[in-house]
Amino acid sequence: MWLFVYFDLPTETRKERKVASEFRKMLIKDGFTMFQFSIYLRFCPSMENTEVHARRVRKHLPEHGKVCLMKFTDRQFGMMELFYGQKPQGNDKPPQQLEIF
Repeated sequence: MWLFVYFDLPTETRKERKVASEFRKMLIKDGFTMFQFSIYLRFCPSMENTEVHARRVRKHLPEHGKVCLMKFTDRQFGMMELFYGQKPQGNDKPPQQLEIF
């Protein structure tokens, strides 16, 4: 599963910029990667793990602004078309899952 966090936070004042910056830092600390400036994503090996990280995001929601959480399967993520300018860009592959016996 892939967990995407989309957000649009106010940045008019110094305090609002600080809140937005702290939110981004929290996402990075929790293992999210910046996809675009206001879109972060994280691979989770299971739906249960996805919900753990979604709860962490909900716990740190800023007072103002919009935040959206979306969950995608590997198959849905793989169907995404990415471009830099007019050049197609390949999708990230999910990390290998380790098995310990």
